[in-house]
Amino acid sequence: MRNLVVQTFTLFLGLCCLVKGTAQNKAGLSSQKPNIILIVADDLGWGDLGCYGQEKIRTPNLDKLATQGIRMEQFYAGTAVCAPSRASLLTGKHTGHTTVRGNRGFKPEGQFPFADSVLTLSQVLQKRGYATAAFGKWGLGYPGSTGEPLKKGFDQFYGYNCQTLAHNYYPAYLWSNHTKVELPENEKTDSIYSADLIHQQAMRFLQAGHKKPFFLFLPYTLPHGDVIVPHDSVYNNYVQQFHEPAATRPLNDNSTAHGFEPQKHAAFAAMVSRLDRFVGEVVAEINRQGLAENTLIIFTSDNGPHRENGGDPEFFNSNGGLHGIKRDLYEGGIRVPFMAVWKGHIAPSVENKQTAAYWDLMPTLEAVAGIPLTKNMDGISILPLLTGKPQQEQHPFYYWEFHESGGRQAVRAGHWKGVKLNVSTIAHPLLELYDLDKDPAEKNNVAAQHPDVVKELEGIIVREHRKDPNWPLLLGE
Repeated sequence: MRNLVVQTFTLFLGLCCLVKGTAQNKAGLSSQKPNIILIVADDLGWGDLGCYGQEKIRTPNLDKLATQGIRMEQFYAGTAVCAPSRASLLTGKHTGHTTVRGNRGFKPEGQFPFADSVLTLSQVLQKRGYATAAFGKWGLGYPGSTGEPLKKGFDQFYGYNCQTLAHNYYPAYLWSNHTKVELPENEKTDSIYSADLIHQQAMRFLQAGHKKPFFLFLPYTLPHGDVIVPHDSVYNNYVQQFHEPAATRPLNDNSTAHGFEPQKHAAFAAMVSRLDRFVGEVVAEINRQGLAENTLIIFTSDNGPHRENGGDPEFFNSNGGLHGIKRDLYEGGIRVPFMAVWKGHIAPSVENKQTAAYWDLMPTLEAVAGIPLTKNMDGISILPLLTGKPQQEQHPFYYWEFHESGGRQAVRAGHWKGVKLNVSTIAHPLLELYDLDKDPAEKNNVAAQHPDVVKELEGIIVREHRKDPNWPLLLGE
């Protein structure tokens, strides 16, 4: 009798474990490591979203995302243009140490590639059992180079290899892994909008079902210039909203039909709203599959807002009242939106004013995946910050380089921000100093009043710039 009771109780426990395990597997909880979705907008300004104060553009999905998790107010990109900023994100290093520090391109397409020795976040996750995919714009290694996506940890890639070609939203081709996908429909008319095609491929990846945890990298091209978008109902609503006089093409304009948009404000707003819709569809699919409790979703942008080919950051207050735009190392050029959602792990409706940067994402996502942190990174894990625990480790400073426009360097230590201009053309240019607590718009240079702070920041700049023969920055290098 006693054996029968024991056997019955054992069977009961087994059934309970089976039911619990089935429920967890359905929700994707304990059966695998967390899924990670990293969405990176292109040239989206800090102030382009409703949750960051935008009043002219409707972004309901991203605004809702901000209420479901943490929204950071002092999060920084890797630098002020896309390729080096993304290099910082994927390697955990700031731009004084990355092997890609600018947008230098090669013909017919492609950018300066990651070296074979460079270890990326995607490679680390791939080696630890993650299914990895990237959909959007790469720009970190031309086809056949050491830096192409499939050599840097992605099982699947679809989109633009070259950031220069990504200015055209109606391209002649895109890349699917190593295959050039021809789009002959775009040769004569603007037929296939690349952003839609890229998003469709991303949704197919999500809907395919994965036995392994996945890392989905979505470097969408929106709202990067050229400012052009399909003239759908969203666009037409913005046309009516802005009452903008239609621009006409100059008589001496010999460009193709691609890239010309007569209603540029309406088009830019519609591009941001389209991005917002894409994000909403990604989140909805995760919820539909019951994966919200096992999926971390991060949304950010690669640098500040652009004024290129139809961009008008002043009209939209895209930098949120900060100084500078894309290509500036002032706050408006490098401070970007950041939201993170992970049901059950990140509390909803959190607004955080602590500082963090792109090079913190690699160690953070390694910590999320429960794997040892890669050594010799500049970043630190901010997982405690995201999950509401005390952030024990803090950055004493943040450092940026910019290899265009005469060369620029910047550093932030606490509330002090230092900026140096024309470092490639002038020997030892003076450092501008701003107190971000009192002057977040960087209007008042107080270097003369604080020589001790200037000396401290100058020392950081000298120490953190590692010379690279491929990327000379300072005059005489």
